[in-house]
Amino acid sequence: MTTVGDIMSTELVTVSASSTVAEAATVMGERHVGSALVMEGDALLGIFTERDIVRALSQDFDAPGHPLSHWMTTNPLTIDPDASVEEALSRMLAGGFRHLPVVDGGSTLGVISMRDISRAQAERSGA
Repeated sequence: MTTVGDIMSTELVTVSASSTVAEAATVMGERHVGSALVMEGDALLGIFTERDIVRALSQDFDAPGHPLSHWMTTNPLTIDPDASVEEALSRMLAGGFRHLPVVDGGSTLGVISMRDISRAQAERSGA
């Protein structure tokens, strides 16, 4: 059984809650990722995604200058690194999101994305 820990991204892309939408978008663009974890020290406060950027820009013309705290998802659903990939996929589909922070005992270890799951399934099937 493939676990979340086997395929998650461990290179954390993080921003602070006081970062602006524009700052977070710049970091995400530079790192070529679709989400950033909003952290305060070691504490996971939320997640900010490409969808949040679109939502912010569609609702407020000056959203790029707003702090992430207005647009991020607070207290995001997380998953344990020992969970199965199937469980991660089920949670993501049920919640309608594409990124899931991976947390173990209060420590944020990484993020699993739909892309990670797709890549793992393709490798397993030999595609």
